[in-house]
Amino acid sequence: MPFARLTSATTPACHIGLGLAAVGRPGYINLGREQDLPQVRSADALRARTHELLDAAYAQGVRYIDVARSYGRAEEFLADWLRARPGIDDLVVGSKWGYTYTADWRTDAERHEVKDHGLATYERQRAESAALLGDRLDLYQIHSVTPDSPALADKELHARLAEAAAEGLTIGFSTSGPAQAEAIRAALAVTVGGEPLFRTVQSTYNVLETSAAPALAEAHDAGLAVIVKEGMANGRLAGPHAPDPLKAVAARTSLGCDAVALAVILRKPWAGVVLSGAATVGQLASNLHAAVVDLDEDELARLEALAEDPHVYWERRGRLPWH
Repeated sequence: MPFARLTSATTPACHIGLGLAAVGRPGYINLGREQDLPQVRSADALRARTHELLDAAYAQGVRYIDVARSYGRAEEFLADWLRARPGIDDLVVGSKWGYTYTADWRTDAERHEVKDHGLATYERQRAESAALLGDRLDLYQIHSVTPDSPALADKELHARLAEAAAEGLTIGFSTSGPAQAEAIRAALAVTVGGEPLFRTVQSTYNVLETSAAPALAEAHDAGLAVIVKEGMANGRLAGPHAPDPLKAVAARTSLGCDAVALAVILRKPWAGVVLSGAATVGQLASNLHAAVVDLDEDELARLEALAEDPHVYWERRGRLPWH
């Protein structure tokens, strides 16, 4: 299923994707995660949880699944699920390369992932992704591009990515950090043979971190599909952690703060797919209610007034502990 067809789908659930960052490895930085996962986080336990989430997501109309080489064994768990369901042929699968998972299935590792955007890492991780996902992989993204990323200037890497695109793989990139807008605009300028290299962009955007919005609108206008990640700000916009304006709308609508937070993003005309990072089936169901949240202009203004300085936001995110 081509990615462009997914982002133009009329089914509301198709505009919410499922990201597996929170369930592909035992440690992650989401708040409240200790209550979300089994007490014993063995590979078998997280595989079962991942498959439970995938079953629920597919049944409710979700058609985009997002993984990465650094999400522990997320690619493997997804590949197992796909092999057991050969009749599913309308799912779009996206993965990312550029970070290597180094925690060895521990939550107390000194380093959980190592970043490298070099050609050798691309070749190694592309082979690893292909071995697991084969032709089920539709979208391959450079993971967390920043303005200083060598991937923006490496012509040999660009040529290899263009070769993959010519073979049918969609090529994209994700961004992180306070200079996301700068990274997006730099990536939009990357061409191979006079043609834009990237067809998708995945960026952090939520009511607390809105700095990438103008650049994401530019990317959308340039023809790129936009995927939004971290719409829940790693749990800061959910349940007891949510700010009062979010809780007020949740109380009025009798829906969760998470649904309200994601609904704000779904209103953006440039947002093609908004990722749920749910770790439980209940969280996923609540996230999917975002499609029916009705926000008036005053409520929307109060929510958008929650935006923080991006440097403050990313500094706080960088201090979140791995649970």
